Amino acid sequence: MRIVMDTNILVSGMLTPFGICGEIVRMLTSSNLTLCVDSRILFEYEDVLRRPRFKIENGMIDVLMEYIESTSETHNMTPLPKALPDPDDNQFLEVAVSANVDYLVTGNLKHFPPGSRCDVAVVSPREFLDALKKCGTTKLIE
Repeated sequence: MRIVMDTNILVSGMLTPFGICGEIVRMLTSSNLTLCVDSRILFEYEDVLRRPRFKIENGMIDVLMEYIESTSETHNMTPLPKALPDPDDNQFLEVAVSANVDYLVTGNLKHFPPGSRCDVAVVSPREFLDALKKCGTTKLIE
């Protein structure tokens, strides 16, 4: 299954490894999911993870980013017909459209209004895990 993951999912997964977002991050590292990115997304992941307020060990960030960079699909972006309410989120939807992903997973659904999603399935972490359970895609959530 191919996804785009908003930065808030990655950060939350690192801060709460046994929560819903932590489960999604674990699925990334167990090859159950293919993460689709571009250079802007990779830069944002690393930049945000390294913010001192999160207190995530640099070594853990290095390992995670190296893994993401080596296993993710890199895509060029497709410009959106109109910007999202938070223009910083455009990159995620642009890659999702370009890569024709199954889901864009975000903790900020309001940043992706239904009329602006360009036919991309934008879901919360819980909705994503529920969808995986329904289709039996992964053993991690059974």
